[in-house]
Amino acid sequence: MLAALLLAALTAPTTGLATIRYDAPPPNFAIPTAHGTKYLSDLRGKVVVIDFWATWCHVCTSELNDFVRARQIYGDRVAVVTISEELPDVAASYLRRWNIALPLVEDVNGAIDRIYSVTKFPITLVLDPSGRVSYVSVGGLSWDELDKAIERAQGLTPPASTPAAGVLQ
Repeated sequence: MLAALLLAALTAPTTGLATIRYDAPPPNFAIPTAHGTKYLSDLRGKVVVIDFWATWCHVCTSELNDFVRARQIYGDRVAVVTISEELPDVAASYLRRWNIALPLVEDVNGAIDRIYSVTKFPITLVLDPSGRVSYVSVGGLSWDELDKAIERAQGLTPPASTPAAGVLQ
């Protein structure tokens, strides 16, 4: 019995993203912009960083500066999309208050979180230019991890042979 419980614990998904597969496109969703609605699939051709976050999550909010930094360093080669399921204007107000210029999808009804099977925050996905998942981080993400994930997605560095705990690469 103990062996069966241990085996179940070791084989249970730890990413919290049961619907997301490495090297496959994630579910598409709408991204409101000042120029109308875009879709995730419209961003193919560049690396895309998707960040699921919340204003009450200190790890989440500290990572926002790394996403801004990625946009500054990589320019148009990288798109960043942040997603918050908080009440209307909570996340947008936070971004405005702290002068953080990142695209935001307000997933007020939690539809995107459900189709991505998000169960905790923060979660960051990096998609390669063909739109396939190349990196997933559950929990805090350092600048070095994000930078390496973007470079790998661009094909600038080879993938790591052994991912860290809780990270799908």
